[in-house]
Amino acid sequence: MYAVVLLVCCSWVALLCPSVQAYENLALKKPAWQSSTEMSYNGAELAVDGLYTDLSWDGGQCAWSVGGQTTAEWGVDLGGVKYIHHVFIQYATDNWVWDEYNGYTGYFLGFSVYISNTTNKEDGVLCFRDTIYTRATIPNPVNITCPYHGRYVIYYNNRTHPPYPEGYSYDVYIELCEVEVYGCPTPGRYGENCSLLCPENCHCDVIDKTCVECVPGYKGHLCYEECGGHTYGLECKQSCGNCSGGVQCDHETGSCPKGCDAGLYGDKCDLECGGHTYGLGCKQSCGNCSGGVQCDHVTGTCPNGCVAGMSGDKCDLECDGHTYGLGCKQSCGNCSGGVQCDHVTGICPNGCVAGMSRDKCDLECGGHTYGLGCKQSCGNCSGGVQCDHVTGICPNGCVAGMSGDKCDLECGGHTYGLECKQSCGNCSGGVQCDHETGSCPKGCDAGLYGDKCDLECGGHTYGLECKQSCGNCSGGVQCDHVTGSCPKGCDAGLYGDKCDLECGGHTYGLGCKQSCGNCSGGVQCDLVTGICPNGCVAGMSGEKCDLECAGRTYGVECKQSCGNCSGGVQCDHVTGNCPNGCDAGMYGDRCDLECGGHTYGLGCNQSCGKCSGGVQCDHVTGICPNGCDAGLYGDKCDLECGGHTYGLGCKQSCGNCSGGVQCDHVTGICPNGCVAGMSGDKCDLECAGHTYGVECKQSCGNCSGGVQCDHVTGNCPNGCDAGMYGDRCDLECAGHTYGVECKQSCGNCSGGVQCDHVTGKCPNGCDAGMYGERCDLACGSYKYGVECKEVCGNCSNGIPCHHVDGSCPSGCDAGAYGVTCKESCGNCSNRDTCNDVDGSCPYGCDVGVYGKTCDKACQSGRYSISCAKACGQNCQGCNRFNGVCEFGCQPGWTGTFCEKRKVFAMTMKTSRFLLNWWIFNRSSTELFS
Repeated sequence: MYAVVLLVCCSWVALLCPSVQAYENLALKKPAWQSSTEMSYNGAELAVDGLYTDLSWDGGQCAWSVGGQTTAEWGVDLGGVKYIHHVFIQYATDNWVWDEYNGYTGYFLGFSVYISNTTNKEDGVLCFRDTIYTRATIPNPVNITCPYHGRYVIYYNNRTHPPYPEGYSYDVYIELCEVEVYGCPTPGRYGENCSLLCPENCHCDVIDKTCVECVPGYKGHLCYEECGGHTYGLECKQSCGNCSGGVQCDHETGSCPKGCDAGLYGDKCDLECGGHTYGLGCKQSCGNCSGGVQCDHVTGTCPNGCVAGMSGDKCDLECDGHTYGLGCKQSCGNCSGGVQCDHVTGICPNGCVAGMSRDKCDLECGGHTYGLGCKQSCGNCSGGVQCDHVTGICPNGCVAGMSGDKCDLECGGHTYGLECKQSCGNCSGGVQCDHETGSCPKGCDAGLYGDKCDLECGGHTYGLECKQSCGNCSGGVQCDHVTGSCPKGCDAGLYGDKCDLECGGHTYGLGCKQSCGNCSGGVQCDLVTGICPNGCVAGMSGEKCDLECAGRTYGVECKQSCGNCSGGVQCDHVTGNCPNGCDAGMYGDRCDLECGGHTYGLGCNQSCGKCSGGVQCDHVTGICPNGCDAGLYGDKCDLECGGHTYGLGCKQSCGNCSGGVQCDHVTGICPNGCVAGMSGDKCDLECAGHTYGVECKQSCGNCSGGVQCDHVTGNCPNGCDAGMYGDRCDLECAGHTYGVECKQSCGNCSGGVQCDHVTGKCPNGCDAGMYGERCDLACGSYKYGVECKEVCGNCSNGIPCHHVDGSCPSGCDAGAYGVTCKESCGNCSNRDTCNDVDGSCPYGCDVGVYGKTCDKACQSGRYSISCAKACGQNCQGCNRFNGVCEFGCQPGWTGTFCEKRKVFAMTMKTSRFLLNWWIFNRSSTELFS
């Protein structure tokens, strides 16, 4: 048993593998965490404190978690994204030899290492997972090549899916004495001294600069291609297709340079408008959708209709046209003044139109009322029916004694009864009869009798109560029943109402109705014949002197002549004066004087002072005998020149005044300036000197050959100078064009900028692969890139590389690889040629090297072809070609490959402790067999 104990104890110490010293330990004293902590002196930070000389659980140098768990996790925050080369892990041994008999190996088996940019391992990349080691083969410490970039390194182990391989523990611990993460502290660098720069936009392999991943916003195996196709971010996997105008978003951030499409907002235009807004910039409001729902974020239309009182696709129109409520389907057309009712409730703001009542003015007046507020009464309609609720008019007429459309007037005007159609106008004193019965309250007027005073006096009587007599009426007829006057007059020579007086006062004949007052000396004519005894007064003629002078005569015996009265009428038969004025062109009481002083026509009231030379116009017609002054025309020279003419005879033209107004009729000057393209006081000069338009203030100096542009529109008649385009030649060539009519192309300027619009020269140089003043020549002579300064690589058969990116169209010459064939192949097995694209060796690497391109020396602990074999586990460092332990063995071991144990003595105390541990971990059968 003692010998067995000695055999077990011979590997109680494991010498740490030599660390790669070319890179910096990025984890040292960085913040760390673990899923649980066993004791206060077993915190997660002990695994990055740089101390691991005591590998026991209570030595104060190891992180330790609570036992009995099915998962255990530990992680370290590197403080930022770093380029990692490898991870070194020193697991606890309790200071015993690390071999299959060490109890900690079972807890180490199955572990994983992740690199992540978050504290969640699932967000990162799995760097290593143990699926091959056993308790006898798992190394400790272990170096894990992990050429990735990230911020967090996470150690994880679990026992969640039994059964487990032989030797695995049934639960897991964190038992980490040290975790060292080696790599470059500065992002974007690689190489053993971290002194080499990774390609631009590239997270490169820390060893060989191969692009492992592009920075956000770039793609392609060399990471020089910006995200396109409405994508952005890491690996161009995020979409951003809502930028205004369909433009590409920022390839790194996803932000839109010119804002968002209608209905979207946010830096990345990935948020739909909300809060009852829509459209461009979410600046339009749409808060009237039914149920308070959000309108369509693009169009503003409401999906389920509008709230009460609103209409339109966007519910932005209040109900009108005398409607209200949901869908504007309810009517409210009776509001006072024809105003719109409240679009929601239908209530009229200023009351109702006549004849309607209630808040919504939807109830007609009743109860014998009508009009505004139903405050007017109408109770006299025939049959007691309701009057019209608006006008108060009775539909079937009025009760007896009432009249008017509204039956609110008692019969008047000496009428009574139904519709006031019966007359009763003879009541004494002119009073109104009873409006219903027609009876006179105070008796009858003179000449009438009866209850209703509707019977006239007869039997040659007249007057009150028919008590007065009348006679001597012509033909013996009844006198007037009221006054006693004779209706057909008196006998000849008599007069008076009652025919009881002889004619006098220069009258004669029946009823003394014939006049004879023109007798000479004023004597009375014969009362029966009317003949004047001594002749007539001036202006009269005939036996009875009853004929006025005529035939344009006047005066005594009508012997004086008169003429020129207006309309040819007779002059006054006594004085000769014209009663209605004179004929045109004449004046004076007797119209015997012609008009003068530049007047003419009726009453000489019309002026004609604009005749040429100041001469008098015709006194009758006003016509100027020698024509008109300048600016006037017409027979009478009373019309100003129009139709855009002016001057003598209106023969000069002036049709270019602004707004089409008439120029000054005398001078031709335009009052408000000229139409576009014209200048001068009279607007008779076309714009010149490369000007055009209103007041010739607009310039147009780029017409081909220096010719004048169109004076009105500014258009150039023969095209534009080189570098200009547009109807007015006021636009410089754009869209990578230049020269005459912008027909020449220049699309290869650096940065995509526009070339000089006239010469086509590029202001800031050329795009990669092009040269020349206009960047229209592709690189030649085996050159490529910006300014053709890059030299092509080793392209197959000496074919020139691509002039832009240097890529070889037919691959590389043997021994070269990469896009530009500038990389040299590594040490491929059997000296094979590597793949000319990625440098990989088709049949693996030669002895002592490994890696994708077989250009890396085996890492410590590996040797043979492609470094496929591990050095002996007790080796302190073997030869990378043959595996010989050329740097010695760990304590307790010897041999070429450190495969033999050394036997050494130990104290009884140590032996007893190890024996107890052995008994605890092995069955008695194993111990003594």
